[in-house]
Amino acid sequence: MLKKINILALLLLLTYACGNSNPPEEDTESDETDTENSEETVEATGESNLPLSAIQLPDGFKIDIFAEVENARSMAMSPNGTIFVGNRQSDKVYALQDTDQDGKADQKFIIDEGLRSPNGVAFRNGDLYVAEISRILKYPAIEENLDTPPEPVVIKDDYPKDGHHGWKFIAFGPDDRLYVPVGAPCNICESANEVYASITSIKPDGSDMKVFAEGVRNTVGFTWHPETGDMWFTDNGRDWLGNDFPPCELNIASKAGNHYGYPYCHGGDIADPEFGGKFPCSDFQKPARNLGPHVAPLGLRFYTGNMFPSEYSGDLIIAEHGSWNRDSKIGYRLMHVNVENGKATSYEPFAEGWLNDKTQDSWGRPVDVLMLPDGSMLVSDDFADVVYRITYES
Repeated sequence: MLKKINILALLLLLTYACGNSNPPEEDTESDETDTENSEETVEATGESNLPLSAIQLPDGFKIDIFAEVENARSMAMSPNGTIFVGNRQSDKVYALQDTDQDGKADQKFIIDEGLRSPNGVAFRNGDLYVAEISRILKYPAIEENLDTPPEPVVIKDDYPKDGHHGWKFIAFGPDDRLYVPVGAPCNICESANEVYASITSIKPDGSDMKVFAEGVRNTVGFTWHPETGDMWFTDNGRDWLGNDFPPCELNIASKAGNHYGYPYCHGGDIADPEFGGKFPCSDFQKPARNLGPHVAPLGLRFYTGNMFPSEYSGDLIIAEHGSWNRDSKIGYRLMHVNVENGKATSYEPFAEGWLNDKTQDSWGRPVDVLMLPDGSMLVSDDFADVVYRITYES
């Protein structure tokens, strides 16, 4: 069976390559690449001009604008409710506050600028952590200094400098270690340096770097199950095997040391046409769930609030950034994954409409999700330059 799949993948690769004689530049070989942003412009980013009525949600749900933030990417929240937002295509990190509790941010601060793709943000004990491509920065006592942010402390500066898959999502785990991914420096390749295609972890002071998970091509989102403490993470599948291969992945890491297949195996059972002959797919950890091909899954969170209907409790919401090199675009949506007894049992749209399937035009690209204390949910969008808030009322 594996040989048949391997041959099929090779035929698909050859067929697709013949029809695409001009592949993109090296830094754009990823479904998580914002190639559209360089070719299109959003007509307006004001609340009244975005076509929010186009977003299809289950009955009782509503979406509004929480804040306008240029290239809004990963998000983190302090216990006091300050929302920190990273930035990939530009150079800034923002802080948002809703001081009058009306569901919209009324204060926005620029924490720092002149950074290199400060995509990842995390909060711990009053301090803000920011991930550039090769460095992790710490801004001490940040909420006390939003108007005059302190100079950052560089806690680690020796992560790879590669721009390809170099942008990072970061978060503190239940073990109080900061988890930092390092994407593959290519579409598909082997690397002698084990830090590539991995998820690492470090102590809060930047010391004791360890590789937690291997064979992870490019994760830009992970979270921990509220009961088991297992890490769940998304992974962007490789490009140039055709429109429908391979799937992107939702994975579980219940312990350190698992290998998730890249670059040898994709989606649990698809041997890579170049590297798949070196190891059987049975050697690797299988996905918890295969997602759509080239959907570019990014941020994800378990729903632990009380606002949404009870059937969402303990389930995952995944932001799919959307494909860039597929003949017919896919993604550009939020997906609902039902989780029962530690297993992903379903995968269905929760919010869609940022992509017009008929015209293939998109006006937004979800990046990250964040649950607020009142049970509502924030969603960042780096294409429409906003953060949305989704609420429910029966």
